[in-house]
Amino acid sequence: MDSAVFREERGRLLAALVRRFGDLDLAEDVASEAIEAALVRWPVDGVPDRPGAWLLTTARRRAVDRLRRDRTYAARLAILQVEADRADPAPPADATADLPDERLQLFFTCAHPALPAEDRVALTLRCLAGLTTAEVARAFLVPTATMSKRIVRAKNKIREARIPFRVPGADELPSRLPGVLQVVYSVFTEGYAASSGDALQRLDLAAEAIRLARILRRLLPGEREVAGLLALMLLVFARRDARTGPSGELVLLEDQDRSRWDRPMIDEGRALVETALTGGAPGPYGVQAAIAALHDEAASVESTDWPQIVALYDVLLAMTPSPVVAVNRAAAVAMRDGAEAGLALLDELADEPRLRAYHPYASARGDLLTRLGRVADAAAAYRQALELAGTEPERAHARRRLEEIGDS
Repeated sequence: MDSAVFREERGRLLAALVRRFGDLDLAEDVASEAIEAALVRWPVDGVPDRPGAWLLTTARRRAVDRLRRDRTYAARLAILQVEADRADPAPPADATADLPDERLQLFFTCAHPALPAEDRVALTLRCLAGLTTAEVARAFLVPTATMSKRIVRAKNKIREARIPFRVPGADELPSRLPGVLQVVYSVFTEGYAASSGDALQRLDLAAEAIRLARILRRLLPGEREVAGLLALMLLVFARRDARTGPSGELVLLEDQDRSRWDRPMIDEGRALVETALTGGAPGPYGVQAAIAALHDEAASVESTDWPQIVALYDVLLAMTPSPVVAVNRAAAVAMRDGAEAGLALLDELADEPRLRAYHPYASARGDLLTRLGRVADAAAAYRQALELAGTEPERAHARRRLEEIGDS
């Protein structure tokens, strides 16, 4: 097995062990031990016919051995397991399955609303993506010790609050699923548009978010917003190679070489958009995916269907009122109706507290002011964008714009 397959198996293994023993720490420890044993044994003995079953059996034995050694710990887990089974009885085992796929339950546990938002993301990456604590720490540019404390805090919260390891019922799912999707999308956003650091993108992190969304899509095939989220990420990620230049510099959408966009990924995303928009009122991810599809279908910025994009932003703004959505809508209006119309909408948002530290807002104003020939105002906007930029490519872009308008 290669590392990607081991990562996939680890997520399923961990979920099955948490369901059986009700404790994340124990499940993580014995899952790691089982995989280490496989790395030693399989090169010598050969990969078993049912590798998932081998890993699960090995991990269960390690867990039982550990619980026999620690009777107090075992008794506490037994009480928690009885409570969990009363709340959500385990389904009958499928004798034909090598390893039950209970990752959906783990998704909802890691993204439980009782956990702080940053802890949900960290725990999802640790448990479901299979990243090490050091890898999660690097992804969010914090020390490993800080991330370790964050993950331990989340696990303790799950244990102490006795958060159930289960999929919400049909009556709860509409309120709980958006939180799970938001966690996955947060991972993608940090990977595709990094909040800080020397690079504009962390492609491995964005790709991991897409992998998680694919798992969710397989586990919840009837949920249209899951299709919408996956579509959105695929349609945006398809532009990854064209977003930066040879030296890692930022390349804006209008300047990108569209021949470098990933067409198979775009085709997959467009098919998922149809699923997301069919069968009832669309959700916010489905609408955002439809906007991304219109960008990806256009041969150029000039030939983009800007009226339709503005109309979709109107729908999105009604669904999820947000100053960030309003900024994006204003940029689309500028393309449809001219820079002056777009700038007027941006200026109406000037008092929004969230936008005072929002780099894209300052950069958008700088662009529209430049188009209108208001050089002094554009320079002020780009200086603000330079101050707010989180990554070096964004800062370099602001400095380049200042040089171009003669304010170096």
